[in-house]
Parts: sequence; structure tokens; C-alpha cells
Amino acid sequence: MTEEIRVRYAPSPTGHLHIGNARTAIFNWLFARHYNGKFIIRIEDTDTARNIADGEKSQLDNLAWLGLDWDESPANPGEYGPYRQSERNEQGLYQPFIDELLAKGLAYKSYKTTETIAAEREAQQAAKQAPHYVYEYEGLTSEEREAKYAEFEAQGLKAVVRFRVPEEKVYTWNDIVKGHIEIGAKEVGGDWVIQKTDGMPTYNFAVVVDDHLMKISHVLRGDDHVSNTPKQIMIFEALGWDVPKFGHMALIINGETGKKLSKRDENLLQFVEQYHELGYQPQAMVNFIGLLGWSPKGEDEIFSLESFKQMFDETRLSKANAKFDQKKLEWINNQWMRRDLDQVIPQLIQELVNANLVSAADAETKKDWLAEVIKVAGVEGISYTREVVALVRQPFFELGDMTDEMVDYLTSDDGRKVFSAWESAYTALPESATAEDYMNTIRSIQNTLDIKGRNLWNPIRIATTHEIQGPNLPEMLVVMDKKTILSTMTDIKATYLN
Repeated sequence: MTEEIRVRYAPSPTGHLHIGNARTAIFNWLFARHYNGKFIIRIEDTDTARNIADGEKSQLDNLAWLGLDWDESPANPGEYGPYRQSERNEQGLYQPFIDELLAKGLAYKSYKTTETIAAEREAQQAAKQAPHYVYEYEGLTSEEREAKYAEFEAQGLKAVVRFRVPEEKVYTWNDIVKGHIEIGAKEVGGDWVIQKTDGMPTYNFAVVVDDHLMKISHVLRGDDHVSNTPKQIMIFEALGWDVPKFGHMALIINGETGKKLSKRDENLLQFVEQYHELGYQPQAMVNFIGLLGWSPKGEDEIFSLESFKQMFDETRLSKANAKFDQKKLEWINNQWMRRDLDQVIPQLIQELVNANLVSAADAETKKDWLAEVIKVAGVEGISYTREVVALVRQPFFELGDMTDEMVDYLTSDDGRKVFSAWESAYTALPESATAEDYMNTIRSIQNTLDIKGRNLWNPIRIATTHEIQGPNLPEMLVVMDKKTILSTMTDIKATYLN
């Protein structure tokens, strides 16, 4: 592309970073970086009633955790600031354009009460009409309309400013993702509010002014914004401004239900922070989100952010809904954990500290041993770091309960013989014994007693771990404490074999 690329991610600080918003940010970042453009963060914080205290910080912290950076933002402003809508409004950036539309007769002051509008909606519904705003100054001259303004003001009514929709016009654009789109002006529901009674501009007006003044060239966003686009084009054209290129990415749907992701659906984790807390890797999250509605060439599915940047092609953004597949996310995260296991080990050890399995001091002094325990336990099979707690809790830090099945194995004729032979052999082995030493010892017991399979292995495993199944036993024995195992066997012998 020859034009200067300037794209923006414009979150509202009304909540934490949702998967859908993260995708919008990632694709805008990829688009900018692939074409050596600029990626801008703009905070749309005019909905003060819904803003939360740490909303902006959460958004930016989680974007940074995913590996994104930006060229302009509230923290590093460029020449097109401020970068918060509330501050832009305080500086009066929107009012001149409201006044311009009013002066041109393209907008007007409306003093209708909410009760009046509700009554009109009911009448439209009864008449089986599509809901729409009824223009109250039809047939009046501009002077007569101004007189009405004064009359309403005298009654103490406050006005909103509405944009006068040219009802016969059809708005068209060549969408980057969806191709040719056209929406008739009548479909927007009539004249719409561009400024509230408190003087605050509405979203569809403010975003146009911001995009123009910030020289935004492309607007990549979710499919749910398609209905906003005609309103925004109206404002661009009314003010004589160039319209940016729009691209509306496919909806993300729940892979199990087929329904659009809803923040109210508590059966599926949907916020980046939740995955961060569970121990998902940022590379894996970017990898997974980057494949929601975008397809690379070839069959590979594991990509870094840098790889995505190099091969990004906006023409490969999909028109079909993107399925959020939790199992696929777990698989991708597992692949990244395997790839960077040595780097992940400190996170895994910290999970053990958080779960009070080890102290912070032991986590430092015994980190090599803990790393071996984690590897022996089979960390390659977990999906995210918090799962390591359940993986190693038993038998490395505590023993599970003995079951009837375990007792049956130990108290059988073969079980008693194996236990006795194993107790003697294990006691004689040095603490420095290797996995090969333990394997040779077990094979020797097998040959001496002519017992093999489950009747050999299960009594030994139960005697040392209180488990029937688990990781490779000789490797486990290398990292388990010898005194603890001897004590366990003494207890089992006293309880079940005397």
C-alpha cells in the first residue's frame, strides 16, 4: 500500500479486555505493522456511568501482556491528542462540528421527552411500522423552527441534537472483509442523536470526528458495527471529509452452542485476564485469537506474533463466523508450553507457591528439584500452568487415600510377596540410586518371584505412592524423598499386612 496506514483500537474502559476486543486490537496491530503503519490507542470513555476504576489500565496491561505495542496513546501522545474522548470533549473539539451541522440545517435541536418518543414507538408498533423517529418540525421554516426552540427553552426543556437523515439515500462501501455493502438510510431508524442533553457527543458522532482529526485511514472492527457504519458515513459526508476504509470481521461464536459470544455466558471464559491468571501463555493466546476469523496459507497452526505480522494478509479475513473452540485453545497453549518449557518452569513453580505446596523460600532453594518433580510428573500433558498443582500434589507433596482396590492388590498372595521383596530391596538402595537402578531392582524381583505385569507393578507403586497409575515409577523414585517412602511403607505394613 502506498498510502500512510493509521489504524486505531478504541476501547471503552467499562470492563476488562474481552476476547473479541483483543482480536480487534491484534488485527489492527498486524495490519499496521505489516504495512509499516501506525497503531493508535484511543480511549472512548464518554459513558461515565459504566466506566470502571481500572478499566483503561486493564485494557492496556493485557494488550502489553499479549505482546502488542502502540505508537500513540494517552501515555505516549502524538500530535493528534488528546487520546481520551472525555478530554477531547473538555477541550471543545466536538462542538464546532455540531454547530456547523446545525448552521447548515443538517442537524436540529429536539426537545421531545422520552414519554413522547415511547408513545410514538407504541403507535408505530400498533400500526406494524418499523420503529423510527418522527421529525417534529416538518413544514416549518428555519425561522419558525428557531421560534419553537425558544418556546421549548422557556418551558425548561433540554434539547438533544439530532442529525437529519436523508431518507432516500443508500450508503455503500467496499468492505475489506465482507465486500460490497449497501444500507438504505431508512434502515437506521430515522433522525438520530449526535449530542446528548448534557452536551456529550454520542458514539457515532464522536468516533467520526476523532477518526478524521486523527487521520485514521482504515477501521477494522467487529461485525456488530456494520449497522453503525451508515450513520458514520453520513457524518463524514455531511462535514465534507474523506471516509476511511471499513472492514468488519466475522462474529466469534461459541463452538459448542453456535451462539454469539455473550459476556453473560459464564460457561466460557471470555476475558484475557482470566486466561492470564490460569497460566496461559501470551504467545498461545495471540496464536489462538489470530486464527479466529483469519486463515493462513498451508496447514500449520502454531504461529508467533512476528510470524503473523510477516504473513498477514487482510484478504484472508473470513466472512464466516469464527468458532471459539476451548479445546483448541488448550491444545495451542500446550504446544507453546512444550516449546518453551524451561521458560515456563518458573511459572509452574510459582503455581505451587500460590497453592501453598511449597514456601517461597523453598521455591528458590529447591528450584532444581521442583523442576525435576514437575517434569517427571508429566507436565507435557497439561493445558495451562495452574493445572500443575493437581498434577504434582499427589504423591509428591501429599498421599491420597487407600482404596479397596489398592488393599486387594497388597493383601493378595502375590502382593504380599512383592511388597516384602520391594521393602528389602528399596531399603538397601542408596539415596543416589538412579532410575536405571530402580528399574533393575524391579526386574530382579520379577525374575526371582516370577510375578509380572500389574501383580508386580501395582503393589510397588501403591507401597510408595498410594496410587495405581501414574508417571514412570523409576523416574518418580529418583525425585521422591526416601525417608517419606520408607515411612509410607511402614504405615502400610502395620495397617494392612500384619
